[in-house]
Amino acid sequence: MGYSDPTAGRDLLGNRSLCFIFICAFGLVTLVQQILYGKNYIKSGQQFTRLKGDEVGNWSGIVSYPDDGGMKPARNGRKRYLDSSDGSLQFNSTACRELRQEIMDVKVLSMVKTSELFERWRNLQACAWEQSKEETNNFKMSLSRCCNAPSFLFTTRRNTPSGTKLRYEVDTSGILHISPEIFKMFPDDMPYSKSQFKKCAVIGNGGIVKNSKCGNEINSADFVFRCNIPPISDKYSVDVGSRTDLVTINPSIITERFQKLEKWRRPFYDVLQNYENSSLVLPAFYNTRNTDVSFRVKYMLDDFGSARGVFFFHPQYLLNTQRFWAVQGVRAKRLSSGLMLATAALELCEEVHLYGFWAFPMNPSGIFVTHHYYDNVKPRPGFHAMPHEIFNFLHMHARGILHVHTGVCR
Repeated sequence: MGYSDPTAGRDLLGNRSLCFIFICAFGLVTLVQQILYGKNYIKSGQQFTRLKGDEVGNWSGIVSYPDDGGMKPARNGRKRYLDSSDGSLQFNSTACRELRQEIMDVKVLSMVKTSELFERWRNLQACAWEQSKEETNNFKMSLSRCCNAPSFLFTTRRNTPSGTKLRYEVDTSGILHISPEIFKMFPDDMPYSKSQFKKCAVIGNGGIVKNSKCGNEINSADFVFRCNIPPISDKYSVDVGSRTDLVTINPSIITERFQKLEKWRRPFYDVLQNYENSSLVLPAFYNTRNTDVSFRVKYMLDDFGSARGVFFFHPQYLLNTQRFWAVQGVRAKRLSSGLMLATAALELCEEVHLYGFWAFPMNPSGIFVTHHYYDNVKPRPGFHAMPHEIFNFLHMHARGILHVHTGVCR
């Protein structure tokens, strides 16, 4: 019979017992840490507001302000969301310079989570906006070299003589011969010149403008651009205003809502009456399908005896604008109408303000917003690159080139 150890299986203070004791001790320490962390979290929660939704990385924390207005991070090196959004901080204060830099440090949209970008943008709302003459002039010079809206925004008799073989923007293999009849529809020259207007408002159709109470501010601008004949009735005018000096019309609207003006001419004419004497601009030479529908708008207004201006985007201007923004990271099948108008406004106006421009399903506070201020119909996926357009606008706001309005107007 072999020898049997009486202590076998007991493992008195052996490996298993030591392991069990270690696990218990580790669990106790962790529990204490969680209790202490919970107390600190509740305390800090009384000091700042966190964004709802996904975590914002290293951009939530507490900020203190020294006497010179600079922004110092808390001991943990993290910065907090600023409760103030009334533009009370001076544009050139140390804090505002740092907040603008926080926006410009994001070189590409994929560098940050949406929530982090929102928080940086919300922080910047604590700062007054001022135009940077140097930045604005440099940007205008770049646009002048590539696009030259004061000469080529619209197709005119000056830049497109009779007999010209006009090449389409997209259907580059297609060529339209400018006959004397077509030539008569063009204005003699561009109706607007460089920096003709002091303050311009470009109104996008985004749901971000809903409940903004910006109508009076928009109406006070020297020139107002709108996109694709949006509703501006009393129901909406308190937010988007009613004044319109120029409005774009996408030919697809005429095709889908007014049957190419083959029958529904009067209803379309009545819709245009909401815009009083504003000029109309259409992309007649974007592709061959747009041409006849766009020309019918001109013919219809002539038949009704309207003196309203009807203009057609010059295809080379649109093509050059597409190339310009592609270099800035906006690569899409088609630029939005809002970006086209904002680009033109930067050359035609001294100061540009954007309203209703946003590309996300929630506002910077994390609250859901509809796609348009009047409905929630989404565009075709992949057709525009709206987030990248807005990202560029936020950068331009931080640089003092234009003013993006995403909050409530005072």
